[in-house]
Amino acid sequence: MGEPMLEFNQLPTAPDGRVLYLEGHGGDTSNAAIAAARQGARVGYITAIGQDAPGDSLMALWAREGVDTATVTRTDRALTGVYFVTHDAHGHHFLHYRKDSPAALYTPTDLPRQAIAGARLFFASGISQGISASAADAVFAAIALARGAGAKVAYDTNYRPRLWPPARAAAVMHAAIAQADYVFPGMEDVVVLTGLTDPDAILDFYLRLGPDVVLLKMGEDGAYLGLPDRRIRVPAHPVAAVDATGAGDALCGAFLARTLAGDAPEAAARYAVVAAALKCTGYGAVAPIPRAAEVHAATRAA
Repeated sequence: MGEPMLEFNQLPTAPDGRVLYLEGHGGDTSNAAIAAARQGARVGYITAIGQDAPGDSLMALWAREGVDTATVTRTDRALTGVYFVTHDAHGHHFLHYRKDSPAALYTPTDLPRQAIAGARLFFASGISQGISASAADAVFAAIALARGAGAKVAYDTNYRPRLWPPARAAAVMHAAIAQADYVFPGMEDVVVLTGLTDPDAILDFYLRLGPDVVLLKMGEDGAYLGLPDRRIRVPAHPVAAVDATGAGDALCGAFLARTLAGDAPEAAARYAVVAAALKCTGYGAVAPIPRAAEVHAATRAA
């Protein structure tokens, strides 16, 4: 559940000096949904989008990827969000145009209760809640529905400072994480949200909130898996990276797909780190997300 967006991702400068952008798709939870679907999971997406060209493009994307759109609402009251990705020596940067988007107008009364109650796992993120107060409430209501029906809950921090201040973001996210089974904090996020910088202290903090599994996303340093009885460093998979946009989303989707398929947390984490690395070998949040055969091939070749 969350907000999908149309993406324009900066490509290398053209020979004549023009700045070119590749049109694609983004939105953290949509990216994760597609990543999970490409690994073989059955996935549905909960959101609202506009009756506009970006909305049409997203609907076509999900149809191609096999993501169920029965729980996608369309409206002519607002426009689907758009964002730009630029690149420099410090990494990738986002510029969003999403104020009062359809997803931000979502409320608890809009939830597809039967679909949530029938799911094995519900996934949301800090962005899902940060886009508006009503969206935050809707995610809390969805978590309650999922837990009440016996489903697992997963949550990715994905803090965006332009959406909300750190204190409010931390309060809301940590309240949601306290009800989650699987949590994916990002290293840069939690430094802001908690003030902690030591990976072990970060795992301590999030495990104390209640989840059974915490997978700390550490970018080029791979990931750090925290379980109640042990911790495992998962090194990054070496690739020639060109664009890290959506790599953390690919990791979340791949991990959850493998978990639903029956993998233990360590095996799922190692698989997910490879999937996230392969995503970085192409431009855009979605197009380079690997499929299961590619991840297995890369794992065998490592």
